[in-house]
Amino acid sequence: MAKKKEIKGSNGVHYKKGFGEKFMMFVIYFVYSILAFVCFYPFYYILINSISNNDLSARGKVLIVPLEIHFNNFVQVTRINGLLNAAFISVGRTVIGASLTVVAAAFLGFMFTRETMWGRKVWYRLVVATMYFNAGVIPWYLTMRNLGLTNNFWGYIFPLIVQPFNVVLCKTFVESTPKALQEAAEIDGAGTLTVFFKVILPIIKPILATIAVFAAVGQWNAFQDTLLLVTKGELYTLQYVLYQYITQANSLKAIINSQMSTESIAASLAHSATQTSVRMTVTIIVVFPIMCVYPFFQRYFTSGIMIGAVKG
Repeated sequence: MAKKKEIKGSNGVHYKKGFGEKFMMFVIYFVYSILAFVCFYPFYYILINSISNNDLSARGKVLIVPLEIHFNNFVQVTRINGLLNAAFISVGRTVIGASLTVVAAAFLGFMFTRETMWGRKVWYRLVVATMYFNAGVIPWYLTMRNLGLTNNFWGYIFPLIVQPFNVVLCKTFVESTPKALQEAAEIDGAGTLTVFFKVILPIIKPILATIAVFAAVGQWNAFQDTLLLVTKGELYTLQYVLYQYITQANSLKAIINSQMSTESIAASLAHSATQTSVRMTVTIIVVFPIMCVYPFFQRYFTSGIMIGAVKG
């Protein structure tokens, strides 16, 4: 019979860990390690191919470790006309759009819990109904055009301010907070806005951080609205530029190589742009910022989702 190992739990109680439990823990760690590798490797693969010898990368020789490391691709790609402006537009829509989405979700979620709000159940159901019913692309485009939001930066912002799923998360989170806090503030003479800003906002930070992650990632990765609403190059987002570059990698390769001086080409012939290097480099430029921001919100993410999704 297998010998059981004595373990001290976090509550101070001793229990014995048998073979079955150890085997299950091994299986769990093994499976999750594979899943983590499957999620991580594509990003790692893109990174090592963006900094490796372009010819070797194009021939599929770079798989595990980077070969003949260089950073010429990043230098050349950042010189492409319009790329920096596209990055500025993407950062602007992400910061402004995510901020307004968080504020709208928090305020509507709070108001839908207020019994004094006129017709709150009807309004809440109308908001939730939009999660299931959609008029389609053509009516949406006609509405945006009639509102003057084509070739307009605010066309990126206004349609995404109120998102029903985020409102539901906030409403459920607010309902899970002690009602006595609001009642105590109202007894002291606080109005609706005072209760919202001084009582509710400080205690719903986890769900707000979660919504901020959702909204920021959604805004940063969006490119379809640019495709449908924008024809002016100065309003192109970084993701739309990436979409264009991936579909037109041959043309971009020629542009990058033509922008290099004769001396530069002679000095770094092995690093001249290829379709693969262009795609990998632009992808890293687009993905890297949001990957840097996410860890700062991760500690709020799990608690925000769990508390906001389950009442009680």
